Amino acid sequence: MLKYQIKRERKLMKKLLFFTAAILILITGCTQEQQNKIGRSIQNITGVNGVVDIYSGGKLVMRFLKVDKLTTAHGTDDNKPRPYRFAYGYLDKNFNYKVDPDEKKKLYFEVTNYETYVFYENPVQ
Repeated sequence: MLKYQIKRERKLMKKLLFFTAAILILITGCTQEQQNKIGRSIQNITGVNGVVDIYSGGKLVMRFLKVDKLTTAHGTDDNKPRPYRFAYGYLDKNFNYKVDPDEKKKLYFEVTNYETYVFYENPVQ
């Protein structure tokens, strides 16, 4: 009985080692952009509870909650990156890190490369 269990555990360990090696080979064979896309798709599945704070004159003027990601805009014809990023989130009017009843509408927003903004995970869950 013990021999059978040891053999079974060894087979399982070999399969696990093979699977891990195969994943590592696939990931290292990917370009950095492909690795980023894989990471973003995992984040899209698991979700990100991001916050974007926008500052003007050193003062917090806007906060958006439940932002999954900031996307760099690209031109339609030339596919060159534009000097702004866009996302969707809930405007936190009272800066309390919570989506209140009067803040239930998800909004599209843009931030330019010339503005001061910070993107981080919501510290209040």
